[in-house]
Amino acid sequence: MKKSWKPIPSISGTCAVNSLILLLFMVVSAAWAETPDIEFRPPSAADHVETALIMRDLASRLVPVYEEPDADRYLANLSVLQMAALDFTAADGSRLSLRDRRRSTEAGLPVGRGIIYDMYARARAMEAENRLPFAENFAKSFRDMVSGLDDQDAYTVMRWLEAPLSDMRNALQAALDGLRNKDRIDQGEAVELIRSYVSFDAYRAFNPLIAALAAEDDNRRYAVDNERIETADGAGITAMVIRPKGRTNALPALFEFTLSGSPNYAKECAAHGYAGVVAHVRWNRGSPDGLFPFQHDGDDARTVITWIARQPWSDGRVGMYGDGYSAYTPWAAAKRPPPALKAIATSASTAPGISFPMEGGIFHNSAYRWSLREPAAAAGDNSGDDDDAQWSALDQRWYRSGRRYRDLGRVFGKPNPIFIRWLNHPSYDRYWQKLAPYREQFANLNIPVLTTTGYFADSQSGDLYFFSQHLRYNPHADHTLIIGPYGDGVMEQGPSATLQGYHVDSAALVDLRELRYQWFDHVLKGAAAPSLLKDRINFEIMGANEWRHAPSLEAMAGQSLKLFLDAKASNHIHLLTQRRNAKSAYVQQTVSFVDRADAGRAPSTELISKSLEAPNGAIFVTEPLDGSTEVDGFFSGRLDFKVNKMDMDLSVMLYEQRADGDYVRLFAPAYEFRASYARDRTHRHLLKAGERQELTFKSERLTSRLLQQGSRLVLVIGISKRPDREINYGSGNDVSEESMADGRIPLKLRWYNDSYIEIPIRGRAGDRP
Repeated sequence: MKKSWKPIPSISGTCAVNSLILLLFMVVSAAWAETPDIEFRPPSAADHVETALIMRDLASRLVPVYEEPDADRYLANLSVLQMAALDFTAADGSRLSLRDRRRSTEAGLPVGRGIIYDMYARARAMEAENRLPFAENFAKSFRDMVSGLDDQDAYTVMRWLEAPLSDMRNALQAALDGLRNKDRIDQGEAVELIRSYVSFDAYRAFNPLIAALAAEDDNRRYAVDNERIETADGAGITAMVIRPKGRTNALPALFEFTLSGSPNYAKECAAHGYAGVVAHVRWNRGSPDGLFPFQHDGDDARTVITWIARQPWSDGRVGMYGDGYSAYTPWAAAKRPPPALKAIATSASTAPGISFPMEGGIFHNSAYRWSLREPAAAAGDNSGDDDDAQWSALDQRWYRSGRRYRDLGRVFGKPNPIFIRWLNHPSYDRYWQKLAPYREQFANLNIPVLTTTGYFADSQSGDLYFFSQHLRYNPHADHTLIIGPYGDGVMEQGPSATLQGYHVDSAALVDLRELRYQWFDHVLKGAAAPSLLKDRINFEIMGANEWRHAPSLEAMAGQSLKLFLDAKASNHIHLLTQRRNAKSAYVQQTVSFVDRADAGRAPSTELISKSLEAPNGAIFVTEPLDGSTEVDGFFSGRLDFKVNKMDMDLSVMLYEQRADGDYVRLFAPAYEFRASYARDRTHRHLLKAGERQELTFKSERLTSRLLQQGSRLVLVIGISKRPDREINYGSGNDVSEESMADGRIPLKLRWYNDSYIEIPIRGRAGDRP
């Protein structure tokens, strides 16, 4: 049982009494006391009518006995208990006392989330005093507290207020469910539960009022213009411009060129002191062939940039940013960068021909789905089907049919010329090369660039392609990379403490969108560089809870560890060893292309698992590590093999197997690539069927993780054969033309023990791998 200082047990409803009590709390020593557990039976549902009564009863029992040695935390938690107990006058007084205490220490700092409680408690307290409707009192409380904030703090508060009510409901429900098997809870559990309830109850009360109040505040702060920007071919691009009112000086602009229906950050840019411009790509050029994603975005982006620079509110400098498709458009513009383009910041980049619609040379069914949905949305048709279960069923239908990949649209009943056009270009040929900077064109890009990506982002290969190519052809480029344990949605949603079952290090929980504005402030306004961006490469070491900084990808790790694929096996698990077995041996794999019994298998998305998934694969495991070792960077390898086919699609995955037996992915998804494009993505080089041969590769997925002493490194390597991917039957023909008829003979593969992978590592002091 925890002990704590016990302050005066109750607080009256007036601010003066609150201040007196707090003074007594600070100067009078109280005896240690034990807080007994509290009897509690959770209600069935967050929004059940009985929940309010149960929470009020729990809070009323806690208020007289609540203890906390930290004065600020005491007042913050006490105010929440008082709100749940419906003593809003006392809660308002507690919040005011807390603000008085923090006024000097928080001066100049960004606004804190406590303002939501301040606003709500004040509105409820006024409601108790003046008997006016809650809506009127909340509106007054909102105006009193928000009108005095600067644009950036006000925008932050609005983001919090506009959070979905469902998030609060789900959080409360999860808290209740977590206590379902208990009949007593301690003080800490009770306070956290009541805090979750009060958040839900407050949002439930003011949620219907926020849209009107936000519009009122925005109208006071921002000038909003909807524009039509003429293009050389006589068409028009629609754009929204949002600028802070009251600014007489010209401003730099932050510009996103994005898809219709994407989140709009123009107001957020204006709140940070920029002219925010969001324009929407147009795909229909009046051609009888219809829509052309990617193909004209570079020209159109340059048109918008030139237009921005000529406006009276513009200082002539434009920074582009984006996420997903809108992270491609800055690179499209940068193929021939206009003079006004001064900076680029991208994340989750779509790299046509690299990460989309194929990756590693393998087309993904998700690209077909996108080719139907996004162009329809661009044409004003919002009837696209987002039913994942239905699309999964359609994937399985095609998989079981054994038909050509080109028949995907016919199987689905929705042929699409866009997708067929992409299939006609399986190599990274001139079709793709024209869409973004290629080779020497990167050398002409001399503006600052910031790339943000994650170890668990599907799009990581696109982000790293642009990063590595820029530095390859322009070694002195001002290009900064930040990478951590993030997925694709991190820029929009923010880092999550738990990602697909994996507990993210607290050091990685960085506001990456705010970091992007700090970087733009550095580049365009002369502010200091963000402290987290200390070098060209900035990466969070998973498991170590720390950031490291390096001047290059190669400098991330100090050495490499070569591990051979040994044929020795125990229970079908093979050795991964530092010493090559002098005696030639091999691991045999056989893959049936006509067996479709696995059509319904859904690959796990969890990053930590009790067992391994290795369909059509072989597993290789090291001995336990003698010491903790960092894996930092790209892994690579040389495969010595014999196969009876002229091509194959490979899948490679690395895990840490911890001492407790759990498997932790070092990155996700798996690195998949077509063997015939491993040497050169622009030209296909077929394998020699039936001959022993070698293939070198370098992963396009980056990782950093501290492997603990006693852990093992696990490699899973095999053939990619999935319902949601193009299937390579190995005939050597155009893979999209192949069908099950080309795969009647199973693939037979031998991995010889000369095969190895190289892992970039950095040992820690006193440790060795």
